[in-house]
Amino acid sequence: MAAGFLGVENVEVIILYPSGKVSPIQEKQLTTLGQNISAIEVDGTFDDCQALVKEAFLDYELSERFMLSSANSINIARLLPQSFYYVDAYRQMQSEIAPTFIVPSGNFGNLTAGLLAQRMGLPVRHFVAATNVNDTVPRYLAEGNYQARPSEATISNAMDVGDPSNFQRMADLYGGVHELMVEDVIGYSFDDEVTRAKVKDIHARTGYVMDPHGAVGYAAWEIYKERFPDTQGVLLETAHPAKFLPVMEPLVGEFPVPDRLSALMGIEKVTTSLSIGFEEFKEYLMSRSE
Repeated sequence: MAAGFLGVENVEVIILYPSGKVSPIQEKQLTTLGQNISAIEVDGTFDDCQALVKEAFLDYELSERFMLSSANSINIARLLPQSFYYVDAYRQMQSEIAPTFIVPSGNFGNLTAGLLAQRMGLPVRHFVAATNVNDTVPRYLAEGNYQARPSEATISNAMDVGDPSNFQRMADLYGGVHELMVEDVIGYSFDDEVTRAKVKDIHARTGYVMDPHGAVGYAAWEIYKERFPDTQGVLLETAHPAKFLPVMEPLVGEFPVPDRLSALMGIEKVTTSLSIGFEEFKEYLMSRSE
């Protein structure tokens, strides 16, 4: 995403990512762009990074100094174009049957975008929220009680979110009524053992190398289609498996890595290490304008 802003005049991008909780290639993607792109390695989790960003938006002094915005799914502008993907998927199906979308989910921006598409008229039977063990939303769907908790590290690391910021948007679409949301959204969660098993099974049967996030979605699809056998599903894939080589190669062996990814490994990362304390983050931001 940051590459889309690379070299854009009058725009400075600062990426926050949790230290030690992304793969080596993911880290190089975040920390080697240079120019107007800077990276902060936060000694915490994705939730901690997100909390820092949200607190920065609420800080008066920062708001006076900068025109702050977010490029991730905190920003509704990210969700609106994302909703068009669902419409295009339905168009390609060339079917009058309302599909079910299986969405590997962490911060729930993608699934929220699908809900917006549905509200705009897209026929959808269900959305399946597929998560790893960070199952805050599936637990809410099953029990009706939203209770965030600290995130746990998994091999599907982009979904390691304990308090998804887009849940409030989801709830608002249903007026906060749990019974209405569960008519449209079904949730399943899986641990790393199941995720690894699905990666291996899919590769053994089809030769397709599916990344851990997609494998979580596939696990959810298998359960869902047993319950609703007369449905058509669209499984959203989320990342190239080469980003997760330490996880993938023990499961499926070696496979081709795109040149644009392998080229990153020879570039030295450039980061600033910070704690999860907001004042330290604020001081860093303020120093950028000096």
